Amino acid sequence: MDFKTFDKTNLPEEQQKNEIVAFLYGHLDEFGDPIADIEKAVDYALHIGESFGGYVVRLTENEKVIGAVVVNRTGMKGYIPENILVYIAIHRDYRGKGIGKGLMQEAMKQAKGDIALHVEPENPAKYLYEKLGFTNKYLEMRYKQTTA
Repeated sequence: MDFKTFDKTNLPEEQQKNEIVAFLYGHLDEFGDPIADIEKAVDYALHIGESFGGYVVRLTENEKVIGAVVVNRTGMKGYIPENILVYIAIHRDYRGKGIGKGLMQEAMKQAKGDIALHVEPENPAKYLYEKLGFTNKYLEMRYKQTTA
């Protein structure tokens, strides 16, 4: 298995970027987002357009994507973690083999500063994050603007 990190200094080829976006869309299951939103997060991480940047870690086996992580930088060091883990997915045929842990550890090594993430209570990845040292410090609340 091979880890490859992409960022603004090491951009993936367009085909590679599209493979990562399609992989995430296909393997995030019920915890995913529309493909356009995933592509926006990847572009933000790669500093394509206005952003603080971030990075994408791709895991391949025999040139096939089997895992990916997208981390965006927040630009808010000190009062909010410097990074937010936006997406992580493992190919469904490779789950339960410790690959997600290795992918997260690689993503954590690449971070400059702290990492925050959002996880739904029923997401099985919650247990992985806890094992890696993530804690639940706050209850997240959101206000959604409505249009009349």
